[in-house]
Amino acid sequence: MSRPVIGITTGIEASNGRDSRQVVGRAYVRAVERAGGCPVILPMVERREALSPVLELIDGLIITGGPGITDGLIGALPEDLPAVDPIRAQTDNWIYRDARKRDLPMLGICYGMQFINARFDGAIYADLQAQLGKCAHSPKRSEQRPVRHGVRTLADTWLARLAGRPADFVEVNSSHIQAIEGPGNGLHVSAVSEDGVIEGIETEDGRIIGVQFHPEALPGTVWDRVFEHLVAISGAAGNTGTVDRD
Repeated sequence: MSRPVIGITTGIEASNGRDSRQVVGRAYVRAVERAGGCPVILPMVERREALSPVLELIDGLIITGGPGITDGLIGALPEDLPAVDPIRAQTDNWIYRDARKRDLPMLGICYGMQFINARFDGAIYADLQAQLGKCAHSPKRSEQRPVRHGVRTLADTWLARLAGRPADFVEVNSSHIQAIEGPGNGLHVSAVSEDGVIEGIETEDGRIIGVQFHPEALPGTVWDRVFEHLVAISGAAGNTGTVDRD
């Protein structure tokens, strides 16, 4: 049997005044592995041609969490939310464009969902608390205490089929300050929080799904199916990046 190759984007972390580090949470890697995929961590580069060979290997893509989105921004970023590093923003755009050109399945998580929505010309609120009057959706705004809330998937969406409980609120984690204003052109809302914040978007064919919470940090729950879905349709795409299982 073969494992579809799933590319995972990365973030930048400062390192005590020295050269910054490229980082990614291990939970993303473990989630892909559990779902039957082969996780590949994608590098941030300064030249697009340096990235092309590795992108040719992937069958699907995860755009991970990160800092503040500035594309399509409504308002100004608050002081506790730094803007995305230009190198990451550029690399994410190169990766996304290549994946779209090849029609690869895609999963956007937190920043990743917002990034995808912006690519579809969707707008994003800089600060959901200040602009929408919502409660804190991030530990940064709750004295570093974990934030959890209910999410309800909408009927007749891919996310509802995966979660299996479209009529009920299912508890998720939360770690975001921004919120999308509405789905971009060609996207549909698939989930909302108890206080009405958009928590999921998707394309009609389910090849692109975005969630505002972090399913990789919820192993053993219905949200494992989001990764299983990505791996399954990546494997069915007929790409050449799959690797044999033991």
